[in-house]
Amino acid sequence: MSTSTPGTTPGTTPGTSGGSSAGSSAGSSATERQIASAEAHSAHNYHPLPVVIAEAEGAWVTDVEGRRYVDMLAGYSALNFGHAHPRLIAAAKAQLDRVTLTSRAFHHDRFAQFCTELAELCGMEMVLPMNTGAEAVETAVKTARKWGYQVKGVPQGRAKIVVADGNFHGRTTTIISFSTDPEARADFGPYTPGFEVVPYGDLDALDAAVDDDTVAVLLEPIQGEAGVLVPPPGYLAGVRRITAERRVLFVADEIQSGLGRTGRTFACEHEDVVPDMYVLGKALGGGVVPVSAVVSSRAVLGVFRPGEHGSTFGGNPLACAVGLEVIAMLRTGEYQQRAADLGDHLHRELGALLAGGALTAVRGRGLWAGLDIPPARGTGRSVSEALLGRGVLAKDTHTSTIRLAPPLVISKDDLDWSLTQLRAVLTP
Repeated sequence: MSTSTPGTTPGTTPGTSGGSSAGSSAGSSATERQIASAEAHSAHNYHPLPVVIAEAEGAWVTDVEGRRYVDMLAGYSALNFGHAHPRLIAAAKAQLDRVTLTSRAFHHDRFAQFCTELAELCGMEMVLPMNTGAEAVETAVKTARKWGYQVKGVPQGRAKIVVADGNFHGRTTTIISFSTDPEARADFGPYTPGFEVVPYGDLDALDAAVDDDTVAVLLEPIQGEAGVLVPPPGYLAGVRRITAERRVLFVADEIQSGLGRTGRTFACEHEDVVPDMYVLGKALGGGVVPVSAVVSSRAVLGVFRPGEHGSTFGGNPLACAVGLEVIAMLRTGEYQQRAADLGDHLHRELGALLAGGALTAVRGRGLWAGLDIPPARGTGRSVSEALLGRGVLAKDTHTSTIRLAPPLVISKDDLDWSLTQLRAVLTP
């Protein structure tokens, strides 16, 4: 686990080249040139912070000017094991020398082991590998509908999936059809039917929405993009009870919350809940390659027949090799325990900021937190920019919120140093 001495000069002072402020990072010539080129030649579908990262290791990244930063976002949980983890890089390099892609037209020698071990990690029977999180969610939607028609007996064309407001499951046209975020949804219609949106955390509303045509309830156990929203105690257990009683699939989107982030392998475990289907991604690829999967029982995923769904790159040898190493690392329980222990510390420190009025709300679980910024102290964007100037990378969402999701390998010293910078920004 790579660390630097926080608060001193790890090569150069974090975020600076000699004690300068955020403006110097954005104003340096190499940074400006690269950002200007990106703005000129790429679609403006993101609004990144003004930093250009060139190297990374563990919880630290280095920009093109040689300035260093603690990464407190970890690729929205894709980098749970940090940047360039030696075990993951070694697994990738070894596979690169053998075979990287066969397509699913042929078998390869890493596929069976990957599917077997991922199914075992999830306590399930079958795996359908894809690449991105959105692909996995689309796969889960198709699976649930097909199961509904073939197994539950829902009349063709009437399958319904219940989802929660504030959700973020991806950006395909089907997925944004049931988004309640205007930025994600506006101007991309016509929208795909077959979804009913209910308030997140409201069991009565969910129960009322489930009818004979309902094939699945699709939820994030903790809503990440919405600001790390944790549902009320008993909510996930209640969803499990309702879906089991009404013969409806409970589909848990654990793309951000899963694989150690909350202090358990899966966020559903905090309520001793096992869904019918896990949707996984991000950390499954170890921050090396995009890997996602739908994991479920034979009774559910067994509805597919050859030619009905697929992906050229899904389950490719390189992805399987890296994914297998991720599974092996999670089996030790080390990373889940680090997230639990450091997460308790993180939330104690954030609770003190909340009690002192520097924040209006703190939410989260494990090494994951959403912080609401008082208007008097700026916006989520301005706080993120101020943190950038002090050597900490974080990201805003929904105007007044920032999210913290450091790599699970972060040291306590580096975490504390980052929190010191946050405290300085919020309590000048």
